[in-house]
Amino acid sequence: MAIQETALAILNILAWIFLIPTIGGSAYAVLCAFATVRFRTLAAKKTANRFQSWPPLTVLKPVHGLEKNQGENLRSACLQDYPQYQVVFSVQDDADPAISLLEEIQREFGKERVTVAVEHCRPGTNGKINNMVGGLKHARHDLLVISDSDVFLKPDYLKTIVAPLADPGVGCTCTFYKAAGAETWFEKVELLTLNADFITNVLFAHVTGASRFCLGASAALYRSTLHRIGGFEGLSDYLVEDYEMGRRIWDLGKKVEIIPYFVDTIVDLKRPSEWWNHQVYWDQNTRAARPYAFFATALVRSVPFAILYAASRMGDPLGLGIMAGAILLRLISAAVILGLGLRDREGLRSLGLLVFRDISALITWLLAFTKRTTVWRGTSFTLTRDGRLVTREAGSR
Repeated sequence: MAIQETALAILNILAWIFLIPTIGGSAYAVLCAFATVRFRTLAAKKTANRFQSWPPLTVLKPVHGLEKNQGENLRSACLQDYPQYQVVFSVQDDADPAISLLEEIQREFGKERVTVAVEHCRPGTNGKINNMVGGLKHARHDLLVISDSDVFLKPDYLKTIVAPLADPGVGCTCTFYKAAGAETWFEKVELLTLNADFITNVLFAHVTGASRFCLGASAALYRSTLHRIGGFEGLSDYLVEDYEMGRRIWDLGKKVEIIPYFVDTIVDLKRPSEWWNHQVYWDQNTRAARPYAFFATALVRSVPFAILYAASRMGDPLGLGIMAGAILLRLISAAVILGLGLRDREGLRSLGLLVFRDISALITWLLAFTKRTTVWRGTSFTLTRDGRLVTREAGSR
């Protein structure tokens, strides 16, 4: 009898513990939905700065291997409504399978528009930054636009992203991005991770001013600013290089301007294991950039804790009712965010996977505290406490 009473007491304590993030997460979901509506209202009223004459610029597109919709994505950078610009496609390996596609695009648009850079630069462990170090050697202009290889750009993109740089107080601009092109179930879960969780949090932080950030998949800055923060070389050992770049620009006394504009990043996963590794990678990113804030996100994970709450109450009516209410509120708020905020019909069609996604996210959240390795482009790295990447061989010495 004493053992049974002790077990019931423990379950009762656990139920109260699980109830806290259930309530906190449900409240946060509602706040995020309101913040998204507010974002759209502010975006409609915002008037951007504009140059009297558009300065020439270089788009840096780091490329590694072949990706889904790659030809369409890369060509979109060459079809911009902008008077004078150069696109630099950079790779790190002479045998990269994407080179033939890059050369085909170069022939299509001409060498004045497209430069294919094959450089073997290894200033650090961050492959994307290493790639851009090589690409920067071929950049003809001082205004630089960074755009990931999996991003599709609309024709007005360049004018939109560089316009705020007409203000000398702006050191960097970046746009929002959302996942698109998901086909398999695990790609759809990946899409929900980005659109219904990560970007949702970013929108909330943007509207409330809760934190400063920089989104490196789509950014623009002057070469002089990049030089003042240590160049790409100074970012080359960081897992979350965009956060570090933004932090350094703010430290210069300049602003990072977040533009209310979305580009699409195409989801490209070949197997479920890639999805899982990427989920862990995302959480390691967030933990490396903002460790205390990442720990606090446990308080807003309503769905998994609502399920644990119901289980701790042995599935009684109250526990099941709270669980159902938390799940319903999460789905409704996510639908508002995806539909009104991101105009994401793909995400709305995949909404049935959100509960599974939220449960798996609690597991990857826990792994981010214990797993000290990460994988980028097939290479394993050890993650240090200050967010730097070290090759496994070096980290094991």
